[in-house]
Amino acid sequence: MPRHKPTLTIDVVGNLDLRPEHSVGDYRLSRQQDQYFVKPPNWDSAGDSIEIIYIENLRENNAMKALQKQLLQDAKRQSLVNSQRTRKMYKMQERLRKRFIEVNSFIKDCVEKKRVADKIIHEQKTLHVELNKGIHRFKSSLSELEVFRTDLKHTVAEFQPYERVLNDVVKVSDIFESPKDCIDRCDALMLAQVEISQLQLQKLEEIENMRNRMLLMTNEAALTVLGLKNDLGRMERSYSQARQTCLKWEKILTSCKDVIANNNLDKECSMECILTLYKMICKRRGIKPSLRSYEMPLILDFIKYEVDLWNDVLREMDTSSKAGKSPLC
Repeated sequence: MPRHKPTLTIDVVGNLDLRPEHSVGDYRLSRQQDQYFVKPPNWDSAGDSIEIIYIENLRENNAMKALQKQLLQDAKRQSLVNSQRTRKMYKMQERLRKRFIEVNSFIKDCVEKKRVADKIIHEQKTLHVELNKGIHRFKSSLSELEVFRTDLKHTVAEFQPYERVLNDVVKVSDIFESPKDCIDRCDALMLAQVEISQLQLQKLEEIENMRNRMLLMTNEAALTVLGLKNDLGRMERSYSQARQTCLKWEKILTSCKDVIANNNLDKECSMECILTLYKMICKRRGIKPSLRSYEMPLILDFIKYEVDLWNDVLREMDTSSKAGKSPLC
């Protein structure tokens, strides 16, 4: 609805700033602008009256009641239909469930029978393969036995004269008791010969191993001796170098000893000369020497003092001679 009291600002406490002196002009400005106020459509028409609105609402209410009644009847009818359909569906579901159980049991029986049949077939195939292998093995054994039987017959026929000779030998000889005893002794001799041959081969192999070990040890000993010879040569060379170095240092030490001895001799001579000079100076001055030989610094200081004194006297004499005066004046 249109505003009749336009406002501009709000004061600090939140109350609207009502300015009656500007209200008419603000109202006109508010009616002219559309930014904050939008006119509804047909705002200037009077509209329907309350009676007409009541009649329209009553008609709509009756229509809605009739529609509600019809929808309620349809819902009841549909619920009956749905209940019938539900019962039919339950019956069909029960029938399908029984059928499913029967079919599932039949399938399980078929699967079990198939598994048992596959197992039996596999076992029969395995047994068939094993029997075929056994048959082939027996056939090969029979063929080998047949060949052996034929060879045995030929061998018996071939060695028949030897058997007669063996029986004659056993009868004549007192060593053998029976042909079997003779054969056993021959077998024992053959076994002994085999063992002797094996032992001979073993001993020959051991001898060969011993020879190889001896050869290896000889080579190692030769290498060791060669290494020792090399070490001895290095030691001899080192000894020669050390001997030359020792001789060199011996010469150097001899020279050092000579130098030290000469220096000591010069030192002793110098000390003797200094002592003699000290005694001469003391004798010249007519005093008794009071310093010892180990008090060399004091002796040198005394001699230095005397020499300085003599130098002063000589300078004084030179000065006097240059001035034309006698030094005794």
